[in-house]
Amino acid sequence: MKKHSKIHNLAELKAEIARLKVLKNEQEAYLKSQMSLLNHKIETPVRIFNSLKSTVPGLNMLTGLFSSQASASKDSDWLTKTLRIGVPFVMNKFFFKKAGVLKKALLLLASEKAVGQVNQDKVISLIAKVTDFIKPKKKKKEKVDDTNLPVVEDQENEYGIPSYSETY
Repeated sequence: MKKHSKIHNLAELKAEIARLKVLKNEQEAYLKSQMSLLNHKIETPVRIFNSLKSTVPGLNMLTGLFSSQASASKDSDWLTKTLRIGVPFVMNKFFFKKAGVLKKALLLLASEKAVGQVNQDKVISLIAKVTDFIKPKKKKKEKVDDTNLPVVEDQENEYGIPSYSETY
């Protein structure tokens, strides 16, 4: 189904462009207001939780001890992030299949702290040390004595080119 245009001349085209710009601005303003309303609604529970958390004495200290945000900000690269997710999953899946929830939670905390100490630079330096240990040592080349070399004497010919520079 074709939509027939009601634009027949340049003036109508300019009027239609102006109308579409006004419509675009109205829609953008509406979407911005809806987005700010949605952000405000989402932030409300977070603000309430943070205000409750700040009233409980000693809770900030505990969250600082067990929070992964403090250690994640320092040495957080792709390897550390992957290990933080992968190690507890692998440990729970293969080694602690029948462990209780408390044991799995303790394992999660312990593995998160342990993985926080591992980063990409440390792994690369460890691999470099292992490869240096495995690689064969480079053998030193023996020095050639100049005393045992045959002495080539320069025989002059009529063109001034030394005889030993010619190829045969």
